[in-house]
Amino acid sequence: MKPARARILDAAAELMATIGLARATTKEIARAAGCSEAALYKYFAGKEDLFLHVLDERLPRLGPLLSELAKRPADGGTGGGARAGGDARSVEENLTEVVRQAALFYEATFAIAASLFAEPALLRRHAEGVRALGAGPHIPLRSLAAYLRNEREAGRIRPDADPDAAATLLLGACQQRAFLRSFPDGEPVAPVEEFAPALVRAALLGLAP
Repeated sequence: MKPARARILDAAAELMATIGLARATTKEIARAAGCSEAALYKYFAGKEDLFLHVLDERLPRLGPLLSELAKRPADGGTGGGARAGGDARSVEENLTEVVRQAALFYEATFAIAASLFAEPALLRRHAEGVRALGAGPHIPLRSLAAYLRNEREAGRIRPDADPDAAATLLLGACQQRAFLRSFPDGEPVAPVEEFAPALVRAALLGLAP
């Protein structure tokens, strides 16, 4: 049998995806994990803390990828080519991986979060809890914009490029794709392996030096 913490994360991910974050109480999650609610609180401070760990440990790893890219110092290099200091990937390759992970992440979390928006009071309480933990939906935007600022300083994208606008365009398109994927009988959307490079190529028309 898996350790209790892993069972709790598995149960939380399953319930949040099937019945929604609003209805997935800690009591329900603990029951599905085969443990007591008190045991759940041995590992997680509350539902918001558990939700963030589900995002980080049970879903496509958008956050860690963006954090790693944003922390890289700007160094030499020109255009969209390889970075001089050891990272052989181009801006296009980095952004394509970001968009791929973001598309999968937002697709996986769309149903989890959607139920919150039907209950404004619960949404406010959840938002306050997440902010208190230093997290929130703005973090990916900030991290991607920080990465693009580094690339602008390195001369790998245009000096007049707007990192915040570019980050919003890229991640916003991923969220729109997740909405269309979740809409019953909606228009078909491109597979993520086609969507990601096509979106990045379009964005780079406005970013390339």
